[in-house]
Amino acid sequence: MEGIHRAALLSALAILVIAAATIGGAWTFEALGYAPCELCLWQRWPYYLGIPLAGATALLAVRGAGHPVTAAFILLAIVFAGSAAFGAYHAGVEWGFWPGPSACTGALPRAGSAEDFLAQLETVQVVRCDAPALRIFGLSLAGWNALISAGLAGLAARGAVVSRT
Repeated sequence: MEGIHRAALLSALAILVIAAATIGGAWTFEALGYAPCELCLWQRWPYYLGIPLAGATALLAVRGAGHPVTAAFILLAIVFAGSAAFGAYHAGVEWGFWPGPSACTGALPRAGSAEDFLAQLETVQVVRCDAPALRIFGLSLAGWNALISAGLAGLAARGAVVSRT
């Protein structure tokens, strides 16, 4: 195996392992009772796309497919850069830098009657997007997702470069 393919393979495998560990961590926190909010659930979608794409990228690197490997790394970089931006957005909502979606942030409007109150109870979101359930070393899980995703995007960009040289 050439060094260039080896470097691309190692980059793809690193992305695969780190992304799988990250989503596994999210599922573990959920199993421990930290219910995800709507934005948390949305942040998982790039991982659901990125993990199989990283696996496919690794297989392409093993086969020595030049341009398809580079294209796959570029796609991975885009996926995880978007994930980093969305994680930063969610962390900003949690810190109160900007408003989040009205469905899961802010105060409930006052009910005008008992019927209105009962109707609100049927549609209220229990897990708020602007109140982190957990902070680790000062960062919420959304903040950690932003950092991890940015690292994965950088690793994918590096993979694109080494697969071309």
